[in-house]
Amino acid sequence: MTDIASLPYRPCAGVMLINREGRVFVGQRLDSTLEAWQMPQGGIDPGEDPLDAAYRELWEETGVVREHVELVAAAPEELTYDLPEELVGKIWKGKWRGQRQRWFLFRFLAEDGDVDIATAEPEFRAWRWADPKDLPELIVPFKRELYREVLRVFAGQLA
Repeated sequence: MTDIASLPYRPCAGVMLINREGRVFVGQRLDSTLEAWQMPQGGIDPGEDPLDAAYRELWEETGVVREHVELVAAAPEELTYDLPEELVGKIWKGKWRGQRQRWFLFRFLAEDGDVDIATAEPEFRAWRWADPKDLPELIVPFKRELYREVLRVFAGQLA
């Protein structure tokens, strides 16, 4: 049995995408049967700039191109979460204990029709705009504190 505490965190970029009404993009993962909704996020490739990773992940997961968003803010520090013990060996081939994430707040400048989750490698089965305050209740329980922290970090820009 691997000592979970000795495993590293997977480097990741997260995107909080807000529309003109101040609502946040959330998607339902294809690989989950839970009624959970999450913001776009994914791994940072070796040598990749975290902001570039955020733009890439946004496009890969939502079809939203860089020209349709503007950067509003970046979290000053990485935020982390740990996987529940029962998932450590099942996700990412057991290489990571959780994720360390660089979060970015983008404003969506286009129209809903410019969102296309039917991407080359789809991650979401559905998407919608959510009230930011609802995010912690929409996400899987083990990421709730992370989402509360993202909301605290971007609170000034969401007001």
